[in-house]
Amino acid sequence: MTEPAPKDLIHLSDQEGNRCIVRVTGRSRPGVLTGHDILRADVIASASFVDARLDLDIFPHELDSWEQELSSLEPGRTAGIGGDRGLNVDIHMHEDGRLSILVNDPDRLTAALGIRPQGDWIAEHREHLAQVRLTWPREVIETAPGAYEWSPNRGR
Repeated sequence: MTEPAPKDLIHLSDQEGNRCIVRVTGRSRPGVLTGHDILRADVIASASFVDARLDLDIFPHELDSWEQELSSLEPGRTAGIGGDRGLNVDIHMHEDGRLSILVNDPDRLTAALGIRPQGDWIAEHREHLAQVRLTWPREVIETAPGAYEWSPNRGR
């Protein structure tokens, strides 16, 4: 079976060449019940002063949080992906529509980027999230704390 093509969960760039991309590349541990729904992603941050590619694991609850934060994002608020365990990407919206993006990997890199996105980037990112979920749907259910089984809807 062919692996699905990578999908961008986040893709922000501007005319000055600044960009921040979170590209989902597949499942972290396909076929392993406890890790099957964890997604692998590359975080790409580039500007005149940085050109980095970092690894990120995205847990299913983080996609849910991203969806909620993205839906309520407005000037003065922040949305992010990643967690307390390592790399995270936080996007802060300013009153003028400009974004401050903090890419923080405590063991390797912290970089702040300023990006002025074009168009309705929030709607585009809702669509990105929908595409990631269609490509790699949840296939494991937690039946009790710490107890997992395959979903009856699992595509094999």
